[in-house]
Amino acid sequence: MKKTSIFALAFTLVFALACKKEKKESDSNSETKVESPETKKIVDPSTNDGKKVWVVLDSKSGSSVTGNAIFEQEGSIVTMIATLSGLSEGTHAFHLHQKADCSSDDGKSSGGHWNPTAQPHGKWGASEGFHLGDIGNFEADASGNATVTFETNKWCIGCGDEKKDILGKAVIVHQGTDDYTSQPSGAAGTRVSCGGVIE
Repeated sequence: MKKTSIFALAFTLVFALACKKEKKESDSNSETKVESPETKKIVDPSTNDGKKVWVVLDSKSGSSVTGNAIFEQEGSIVTMIATLSGLSEGTHAFHLHQKADCSSDDGKSSGGHWNPTAQPHGKWGASEGFHLGDIGNFEADASGNATVTFETNKWCIGCGDEKKDILGKAVIVHQGTDDYTSQPSGAAGTRVSCGGVIE
C-alpha cells in the first residue's frame, strides 16, 4: 500500500511538471505569433506613404518674416501646412519657386515660379492655366501671424517625376498680393521670406 502511494505521488508530480512545461511552450508560441506581424511589417516603397519634409523659412529683403512649413505625403495627396510670423497685417502671396536656393538677400536666387507644365500664371485650378507653384494668397492677422494650409494630388515628395516632385524647390512668401493675372508672377512684390524644400 505504501509503495502504491509513493508511486501514485511520483506519477502525479511528473504529470504536473509535464503539463506545466507544455503550457509554457504553448504560451511562448502564442506570444511569437502575436508579435510576428508587427516585426515583419512590409512597406511598398512605390506608394510614397508617410513622406514628410520640414522647411525653415528665413527673412529676406530686410523683413522680419520667418516661419516653417511641413510637406507630408499620404498616398497620392501632399498636404502643406506653413506657420509664419513677422508679417504686416493683410494679404500676402505664397508660391513655390524653381530652385531651393535662398542664398541671396532678396530671395531672387530661387528663380521664378515653379512651372514644369509651361502654363501661364493664374489662380490654382483656373481653366486658363496656372503654375504648379501658384499656391495663392493668405491673410496675416494684426499680430503678423498666419497659417497657410494647402492640399493637392498634383505634387509628390521625392517621386522623381519632374512635373510633380517638389524636392529642390523653394517656398517664397511675398510682401504683396497675387493678382492672379499679371504675367509671369502675379505682381506679388518683394520676396520677404524663403525656404528650400530639400530632403
